[in-house]
Order: sequence, then structure tokens, then C-alpha cells
Amino acid sequence: MLRDKKILLGVTGSIAAYKSAVLTRLLVKTGAVVKVVMTPAAADFITPLTLSTLSKNPVLTEFVKDNTGQWNNHVELGLWADAMVIAPASANTLAKMANGLCDNLLLATYLSARCPVFFAPAMDLDMLQHPSTQNNIQKLKSYSNILIDAVFGELASGLVGNGRMAEPEEIVTALENHFTSEQKLSGKKVLVTAGPTYEAIDPVRFIGNHSTGKMGFSIAEEFARQGAVVNLVTGPTQQHINHPRVNVIPVTSAEQMYTSCASLFPSTDIAVLAAAVADYRPVEVASQKIKKKEANLTIELTKTHDIAASLGKLKHNGQVMVGFALETENEQANAQTKLEKKNFDLIVLNSLNDKGAGFGHDTNKITILDREQHVKSFELKNKKEVAKDIVKAIIEKLHD
Repeated sequence: MLRDKKILLGVTGSIAAYKSAVLTRLLVKTGAVVKVVMTPAAADFITPLTLSTLSKNPVLTEFVKDNTGQWNNHVELGLWADAMVIAPASANTLAKMANGLCDNLLLATYLSARCPVFFAPAMDLDMLQHPSTQNNIQKLKSYSNILIDAVFGELASGLVGNGRMAEPEEIVTALENHFTSEQKLSGKKVLVTAGPTYEAIDPVRFIGNHSTGKMGFSIAEEFARQGAVVNLVTGPTQQHINHPRVNVIPVTSAEQMYTSCASLFPSTDIAVLAAAVADYRPVEVASQKIKKKEANLTIELTKTHDIAASLGKLKHNGQVMVGFALETENEQANAQTKLEKKNFDLIVLNSLNDKGAGFGHDTNKITILDREQHVKSFELKNKKEVAKDIVKAIIEKLHD
């Protein structure tokens, strides 16, 4: 699965750097094209000549190639790679990456990368378990602009282990699994909605909600990672995504979101409606800012387009449609009713009674229900991990 894949290997200053030679040899043996970038400290543990000989490409260590002023273009490197692997990843480099520091070529390339990035941490156990290091690892895994997979520890239990770098064979397997899973949705067209909608009252005020869009953006990114082409229709949000297979369509109101979704849905294989769409909008929108005159202000509201119900009526055989339900009482019963009413195939239930779930959190706790009344509940997880669970459930539904 790695033949002709372009792998950018980053090597940092760690005693485990000797393993990068074995990793380079294994990657080349699979047919991958390997380029190596080293931090200055890495050269104290393994020579650039060794890795250059094994990779059959020059090893890059500095911004400037020679005294003629030619430079190693970190942006081109970041765009070139299909995957970037930091192995070994020292505590120092992890800290710099987590906080956006950029004082060497490897860090600059990381900040320019648009591909999946895999980390194989290597350090003393006490350093690994220190809250600062753990916080840096969690920060790296939570970034939405690039896929982060910490190879070490996630191969088995999902927990960071004893500080020893993952074996080169394990890292190659993780890369192969990544590119294999990426093909599961290759050729599929996906529609994802995210964020809130804002319904104007006047030129400066609106009716809205607290949705951040984090869940929808994470789902869109996971679909793209699995090989799908994604149209992400999003309301106003501070979230960002930078993936060549994700087309972001910004909207503001429920009507704008409905129009975009209705035009995209007929050619869509999978639709995931994660947006928190306003149920009502003002009947009239004032052309000028409403001045404070009376003690009370009455605004007449009318229903917005029910996007889910509208698309549910248009759904044809072969399409999979997934909705969300945010509930506070009779949660599963209400979610199951909504699933049937909107013609969903799956529904993702969030409860505001669960600490750390719902709007404004980096985590979520979900339950997935289907039309056969199968119920699968998950523990509280980072939203990127939740997105993986949701997409996995959809893939299983496709193969039913």
C-alpha cells in the first residue's frame, strides 16, 4: 500500500534516532519515495550521510543549501508529501510543534504540511508522563487544520505507553493501515453540514445558538482522510480546515444552508447533518438598526426550512443520511422518533446532561441509533475520535 507514496521522515535529537535508519530502509523497501529532514540536534545521534544513502535522496538539515544562497523550500516539502512521520519525536520538538514555534527546517516544514502527520514519541518515561508533555500531545491531536496521529501508543490501547519509540515495523504498519483505510470511501461524495445558522433581526442583530462547528469539521476531515470528496456547508464559525478533498461552502442563514444542501444532495452518496440549524427566523428583517424605545419588543417568528425533512423526502436508494439529536429528556426515545420522522439511516444522540458533551467542548459523548433500533453508546472522547466512530458506523451501514 505504500508503493509510490511520498513519505517525509522527520528525525529529531533522540537516542532512538538510530531506529530512523531501519525505518527509512523499510519504507524504501515497500516502494515508498522517502525524503528526510533532520533537526540540528538529530545529527548528534545519526549522520545525514547514513539516511541519505538509505533514502537515495539528499537529507535536508538547514534552510540554506550552500553559500550561494539557494534554500530548501519547506513549503514545497510540505505540499510534496502524502504523509509526514516524525520518528523519533523528542519532547522538545513536540513542545515546539504544539505551540507553533519554528526555529529549524523540520518545524517550518511541519507548519507547511497539508498531509497527515504521524508522531512516534521517544523520551524518558518521566518526561513523557509530565503534564506539560501530555498537554502538548493532546494539543497536537486536537488541531483541526491537519490530521494528527500519534503512532506510538495508539497502535493498541490508545494510551501513551512507556516512552520507547514505536518499532519501525509498527510505524510502517500504521502507515499502511492509514492508506488502506483511506480507500474505504474513495470515490464517494459526502455532504456535511456544520456550525450554527444566524437569522437576522436587523443589520446588526441576529438569532443564533452556541454551536462552534467543531464536530462537523472533524467529521468532514475524517471523511476526507478516508478518501471521500466532501462538500462542507458551514454556518458562521471560527473553525478552519485545509484538505484538498474538502470544499468549504460558507453560509449564514438556514435558508442559505437549505439552498446549498438541496443543490448538492442529489449527487451525494452520504449526507451528515451536524449543523445546529435555527428552527425559526424573524418574519420581517428591519432595514435599519432597531432603536431602544419601548420596555418590550415583540418579534414575530416563522419556521425555517426543515433541511433534514426536505432531504429525507428526496433520498433515494443507495444514499445514506445521518442526523444529530441534542436532547435533555427522554433522549433515546426522542432521537428514535426523529430518525423515523426525518428518514435518517442513523442518528447521533448528544445529551446536554453529559458533562463535556454538546456545544463549546473539544469532547463529545455520543450514542448512535439506527432504524432497526440498535443502540451503540460511546465514552467521552475528543471530537476527532468521535468523528472516527461516526464515520466507521456509516461505513458499516454502507456494507449492510
